[in-house]
Amino acid sequence: MSVTLLPANLIWATRGRSWGFRFLLDGGFSDPLPPYEAAFQGLADEPTACHREGERVAVRIMDPLGRRDSAGRVIPHEFLVLGELGDAIDSAEDGERELWPLVADVYARVWDASSPPTAGDLGLTSR
Repeated sequence: MSVTLLPANLIWATRGRSWGFRFLLDGGFSDPLPPYEAAFQGLADEPTACHREGERVAVRIMDPLGRRDSAGRVIPHEFLVLGELGDAIDSAEDGERELWPLVADVYARVWDASSPPTAGDLGLTSR
């Protein structure tokens, strides 16, 4: 398995076909939930979203390939971008263009697994 380099300052939360919503990237936080919740507060009902606060950008996109979970729901991908990577993101469309290429191959490998991916399954490392 190859190793994919990703920015260390990226939180990514999503779900798979049969495994529930979880953090696949933690942005270097021991607990990414508090910054994630703060960033997405007020965006719960939006199918796609982009919200900037300081150097943090919260982005929600629907799976670009239209993949669905076992209940038939289109799978969302939620990112919290910290720092420079967020400079080019001002909309959900920008987020998809900038962020999806970073995770697309990794997600393709794990989304339809019967159980949640482990760190080893993801084959990710930070730069």
